[in-house]
Amino acid sequence: MFSTRAATVTLGALALAAALTGCTKEPSGSGAAGSGSQAKETSNSKTTYSLGEASPPQESTMQKSKGAKYTVTPTKVRTGTPTDLKNSGLDLDKKEADQVPVYVSVTLTHQSGKAMTVGDMDEGLIVKTDKDERARALLVLMGQAKWPNCPEPDTGEQLSAGKSADICKVFFIPAGQKAAAVELTQGFYSEPLRWPVKD
Repeated sequence: MFSTRAATVTLGALALAAALTGCTKEPSGSGAAGSGSQAKETSNSKTTYSLGEASPPQESTMQKSKGAKYTVTPTKVRTGTPTDLKNSGLDLDKKEADQVPVYVSVTLTHQSGKAMTVGDMDEGLIVKTDKDERARALLVLMGQAKWPNCPEPDTGEQLSAGKSADICKVFFIPAGQKAAAVELTQGFYSEPLRWPVKD
């Protein structure tokens, strides 16, 4: 397992955001804590995919949508600039300002079962850096942050079987590091799924 640390950022008096980032290397064979979903068990042990390739069906363990299945498809990864941070509207402390945003475009597709919210389907996404640090998506608790070509997703949107949503998630990584992969957690005891980022 790997540990996480929380960084708090404010948007004037109107917004509060939290970025959760992983700080330690993850031992082989262990994943992050589950995100309310689990992979459908198959004989296929594949864990590495190409950007644009869908995950195996994930199964919801959330009470309202238990048993529903969906797929997660990271399609594009872009690294932002310090200027993006300055223009976001977030009031960052010195430590937080020494980071850059990473924008991950994702397609979420509901396969079957009860309707699920977008927020329940994208919760397990993580960005891994070339220095083996891991970052969870930026969470804006109040107000909004502005990012170029990356609008905040409607996490409360319900998707029923056959429906998809194209969203963009923002992650903070230390300046000087590169996004090496997008990961999807698979519970405590399984390897996360990985989509390597090529230069």
